[in-house]
Amino acid sequence: MHTDIRKLLLLIALLVCVSSVFAQVRLVPQQIALKNGDKFSLNLPAEFEIIPAAEGLKRVRFFAKAPDGRIFVTDMYNLTDNKHGVIYILDDWNAETGKFTKVIPYMTGLHNPNSVQFHRDAQGQDWIYIAETQALTRRKFTRGEEKPTDTDPQTIATFPDYGLSYKYGGWHLTRTLAFSPNGKLYVSVGSSCNSCVEKEPVRASVLEMNPDGTESRIFAKGLRNAVGLKWFGNFLFATNQGSDHLGTGRPDETFYALKNGADYGWPFCHSSNGRIFADPKLKRSGGCSKVTAPYSFFPARSSALGFEFFDDANSPDVIKNAFLVSLHGSTDKDIGHGYKIAIMRKGKKLQDLVTGFLQGKNVVGRPCDIMKLDASSFLFTDDHTGVVYLIRKKGTKVEIAANAEEDLAVDTSTEQVKNEPASGSTCLSVIIIFSGALLRLLA
Repeated sequence: MHTDIRKLLLLIALLVCVSSVFAQVRLVPQQIALKNGDKFSLNLPAEFEIIPAAEGLKRVRFFAKAPDGRIFVTDMYNLTDNKHGVIYILDDWNAETGKFTKVIPYMTGLHNPNSVQFHRDAQGQDWIYIAETQALTRRKFTRGEEKPTDTDPQTIATFPDYGLSYKYGGWHLTRTLAFSPNGKLYVSVGSSCNSCVEKEPVRASVLEMNPDGTESRIFAKGLRNAVGLKWFGNFLFATNQGSDHLGTGRPDETFYALKNGADYGWPFCHSSNGRIFADPKLKRSGGCSKVTAPYSFFPARSSALGFEFFDDANSPDVIKNAFLVSLHGSTDKDIGHGYKIAIMRKGKKLQDLVTGFLQGKNVVGRPCDIMKLDASSFLFTDDHTGVVYLIRKKGTKVEIAANAEEDLAVDTSTEQVKNEPASGSTCLSVIIIFSGALLRLLA
């Protein structure tokens, strides 16, 4: 009899635990009222609140934290190939209201600035790196400056910038930057087309170089457009956008833990539900057997962009040991994929964290980048309405450090990321502990 009871109780514990891991998160609507008069609802878990932290921007894109603790953010102005881009400083943070009271234009007149990063060299000099469509430049950075004090920028890399027309598919205007723990610089360069054999090897790749631009080489290739790029632990992670000529249901938008020298297949090979398949028209010798499968994947045309990883012991369960990924949304609203922030754990079904950016045929936002502030709060950019939002756990306040010197180096002790995390470990631990206690009790 005791054996039957033990089995029953263990089965109940297992079912409860499994359901908590795989069930969709319950979201509730929260009202948004912008300064321009727009009002709408977004959906997120009841334990969180969402606040417009900075408004009045244009096509606001990717974040970076400066050595003095201030947050910088890029703005590409609009969807055209223009030279009206701006880098802003988000300043005077109010932890009570969750808003920045100052938005300062740091640099203007830039050619599609998608990404900036900061780096300190061996001599202790801070640098700001600015990625525009045609070039990567760096300037010496002085803490507290509101305009560049270095008026002699160094161009450390150039990129092809011709044929940038939405009409012909060469819309990959962005260049994204990331520094590794050992100080190497990584730059993603999108393809010139939707599906073609590139003439220039730099296209559809991620480059590796020294901080001064020397010893540049291709680190990974076959990535049609790796817009999101970030180091966690020992891995360089990237989001990647799939081709658009194979229907509305495939290929996947993909997420990779990039490997040095790996080929991710484009334009010859694609992913569908995480499985590699060959392009029906573009063939190559050797096929697709050696193409690396994605770490995770997202629905076709959902346009995966920026992301963050939450592994803090005190993070809310809904986001603990998970990546949060901005799914910018399909350009074709009739397809409607994306338009949300998703919770992604390796090998597990995606869950929704924030939805409601597409309401019928009305777009009220397109999430782009995510910046973690603490264990239970983050900022994200909306490049459709030009808003930076804060999401935080209700009843908490988050401070943005006045001095972020330690942020210039990545913490390589992130064991969950080192070991390529999968969800369910917490649940398994609960089952093991519960079963042991139960057996002792009924023995």
